[in-house]
Amino acid sequence: MSLVRLCSRPFTSLPRTLRSRRWQSNSPTPIQKIIHDNIKSTGPLSLAAYMQLCLSHPTHGYYMNASNPVFGSQGDFITSPEITQVFGELIGIWLLSQWANSGCPSDIRLVELGPGRGTLMDDIVRVISQLRPSNIPLNIHLVETSPALRAIQEQKLASSPKRTVKLHFHHSISDVPHNPSQYTMFVAHEFFDALPIHLLQRKETGWHEVMIDTERDSYSTSGSSQTTAVNSGTRPLLRRVLSPSPTAASTVLGLSSPRFSSLPIGSFIEVSPAAFRIARQVAQLVSGTTEPEPLIQHNHKHDVAPNTDESVGGCGLIIDYGGDQVYGDSFRAFRQHKLVDVFHRPGECDLTANVDFAYLKEAMSDLVTPHGPVSQRTFLDRMGISLRADALARSAPSEERRAAIRDSAKRITDSLGMGEEYKVLGMTSIDKRDGLVGAGVWPFEVKEEKMFENCVHVKGKE
Repeated sequence: MSLVRLCSRPFTSLPRTLRSRRWQSNSPTPIQKIIHDNIKSTGPLSLAAYMQLCLSHPTHGYYMNASNPVFGSQGDFITSPEITQVFGELIGIWLLSQWANSGCPSDIRLVELGPGRGTLMDDIVRVISQLRPSNIPLNIHLVETSPALRAIQEQKLASSPKRTVKLHFHHSISDVPHNPSQYTMFVAHEFFDALPIHLLQRKETGWHEVMIDTERDSYSTSGSSQTTAVNSGTRPLLRRVLSPSPTAASTVLGLSSPRFSSLPIGSFIEVSPAAFRIARQVAQLVSGTTEPEPLIQHNHKHDVAPNTDESVGGCGLIIDYGGDQVYGDSFRAFRQHKLVDVFHRPGECDLTANVDFAYLKEAMSDLVTPHGPVSQRTFLDRMGISLRADALARSAPSEERRAAIRDSAKRITDSLGMGEEYKVLGMTSIDKRDGLVGAGVWPFEVKEEKMFENCVHVKGKE
């Protein structure tokens, strides 16, 4: 495991990469005004609270405001499903292969967190609809908080009259019903990287928390004026400060993984209790178990035994930035496909942090069998992306289109880009009858058998 960046300087001088530029603007965003007022009323905000306001404020949040062009070439980032349909098709093939290995249960449901524009789910459903028996119902559960994105997703997934699927929307993963009689296929693509993180630094006195505070513009002519920056000519500037002593949150979070205790004094760590909680809930859905809402505990010892009905099982994939390690300096912002300061135009930029996949596995490993993570390139190569792209290219109407299909496949597997930046974590339900705890699953463990051959014959959009 790679250690995070170290720093032994006093808290008044955070590392340069953590300080960020002191952002200012002649026209503060609505979210910036809200943040300033909150800090004025209650003091510095945690980084998690800052992210939550910027991304998920009910009216002005980045994902909630319909005026923000989030996805695609006109937005702030583009995702693998938007680049090529082959990505979603191979995800669908993997999910369906796990269903077949589980004995082909007679009822299937697909669950996706943060479906974006619905492109990934649309490609998955197309594959599964073609390959599953027609008498097996398919239910789709989308966890989405944005009304604007819900409308886009519904239009996308309802566009094909031939599909006999039932669509369900949920505000939270906790709203997805527990149904052990349905085989659950789960997917989350670029979801966990946007969950709020706390930034902590280990000092001799314990884990201290990096907070978000304001300061006055040093060029302000108002000098010692006590009026707020928003209401006066002085513009509020955001900066990071370190709590003078451990906070309640930093103390608990610093104990939430045994890996953190081995880090030296001065280390920074990014910890997402929301990611831990949601990963645990995902594992419950996939395994068909229920339990009281979990608390993050030292070494993740859960005192309450889960209630387990006879479950037909499930499987899932989490695809995101990150790795099997703790990070301390990955928090960043994007606007119009460019990296910008994390305090630039709050509420109008995408905020993200690398996912600690080891932390997710700690949350779920007693409920499901985790597999990987492996790089997106490894996953797609082993699943046969070249074969599928070649099959699509052969049916393309022009040489230009054939080249575009092959270039798109190369782009999402590029070892210098998306192919290595993204990791894929798999999970399968534990088969207690056969004792298959920790059994290897393709393509996370190499086997001679290959489960992707049917994908070559799937009818695509081309």
